[in-house]
Amino acid sequence: MRAFESVHPAAAFAYFISVLLVAMFTAHPVLLCEALLGAVLFCAILSAKGFWKNMASYVPLFAIIALSNPLFSHNGVTMLFFLNGNPVTLEAVLYGADIAVMLIAVIYWFQCYSFVMTSDKFLYLFGKAIPKLSLVLSMALRFIPLFKAQLIRVNRAQKAMGLYSGKSFTDKLRSAGRVLLALITWSLENAVETGDSMRARGYGLHGRSHFALFRFTGRDGVLLGISAALTGLTLTGRALGGADFAFYPRITGISTAPLSLAVYLAFGALTLLPFIIETEESLKWTYFVSKI
Repeated sequence: MRAFESVHPAAAFAYFISVLLVAMFTAHPVLLCEALLGAVLFCAILSAKGFWKNMASYVPLFAIIALSNPLFSHNGVTMLFFLNGNPVTLEAVLYGADIAVMLIAVIYWFQCYSFVMTSDKFLYLFGKAIPKLSLVLSMALRFIPLFKAQLIRVNRAQKAMGLYSGKSFTDKLRSAGRVLLALITWSLENAVETGDSMRARGYGLHGRSHFALFRFTGRDGVLLGISAALTGLTLTGRALGGADFAFYPRITGISTAPLSLAVYLAFGALTLLPFIIETEESLKWTYFVSKI
């Protein structure tokens, strides 16, 4: 288990909400680059294999988003060239790249969230307050990896039965339809079984006791306090204009005022917090192993 995975669910959930709150509602390139860097480093530590596998799909996604914006938006004053009679501006190109960085950073952070905030942690946090909604959200977040694993198993079974032997487009389409039908049936059965199992255990009943292995320690309090302080500094600096940036009609310069630098440092430290924690634990582990 990674160090951040052992953090109390309340502290971990508050951290992810803090990072996503800033990353999803800003267009400042410095803040978005910090969000992407922190997410990439954290995701690479949590799952190196999955990180490189997803990177192959995120690179073309970045290119598609970055290049599609100039095709639909022609705002800006810095003309680059004309495409089919429509102007392509530098501001539109850079804004498309900025939006692509934001989207990929948020995707990476949600991927890290799925690794750390498992279904049992989510139910621990919200099972008492909103039992039905928390169960549905927990099942939905857990459904994607289960769906992908079941897709691989069904594909292998279909190939073993020889159902993919045909090379025509019609045979491939029929095979894909059989796989989709099997996955839909499996997902519905899995949802019903999960609901019946939770109902049999008395989930959501008034007065039902709860057992959890999570304990809020001093380390969790420090993490929660640091996250709150850095998030507060970032949001306060943004509210005071320390992270103002505009692409249209002309790209504004990146501010290097003391307030702006404080915002960059605060959010950068916030995004790198999991990487710092994991690196510290790794160095401790290496040191203790060397003493054996």
